[in-house]
Amino acid sequence: MTDMKGFVRPLLVLLMSAMGLVACSSSSNLPPLPSATVVPSLTSDPAEYQYLIGPGDELSIFVWRNPEISGTFIVRPDGMVSTSLVEDIKVSGKTPSQVAREIEDVLSQFIRDPIVTVSMEEFFGPYSEQVRVIGEASQPQAIAYRENMTLLDVMVAVGGLTEFANGDAATLVRVVNGTQLSYRVEIARLIQDGDINANVDILPGDIIIIPESWF
Repeated sequence: MTDMKGFVRPLLVLLMSAMGLVACSSSSNLPPLPSATVVPSLTSDPAEYQYLIGPGDELSIFVWRNPEISGTFIVRPDGMVSTSLVEDIKVSGKTPSQVAREIEDVLSQFIRDPIVTVSMEEFFGPYSEQVRVIGEASQPQAIAYRENMTLLDVMVAVGGLTEFANGDAATLVRVVNGTQLSYRVEIARLIQDGDINANVDILPGDIIIIPESWF
């Protein structure tokens, strides 16, 4: 029995080490994520990003000189909101300015030359715009994208890495012109070593996968 344990333990260590090497090798074969704000062939530019409304968002709708029909409204799971004079208007996937203009069109049936302002109180954004972090983050979650968001911003929001994370073997999945691409990101180098050169731009819809370290 002692001889068997002595044989099995080194075998398990060797197997786990091999699996860890495979994971590291797989990640190292991926191209690094471009640090430039504009990624080649990418149509969206973070500097020109406009927030899109999503379910669960809280909107402040102000109608000038008509406080009785102004107020705060929650976007329903179906992406609609209802106000005093505007029922079931679709707002999900639109910018606040677009929604304001649509409400003005509807209100023009009841009010002369309405002026509407739509602003955000609480926001989550549509699912397609959220940044998701899974794996060995302290608090894996989906995060509402914000203009000029970086990898460091995301890692602060999820509380950093767990003690078991292999941060430098992390993968970022991004859809570029309808094609899903994978990139290597070095999170441990960024937040543990303090190497700001490892910081990169994040875009709406990015998925960050943080693997577990095998050794």
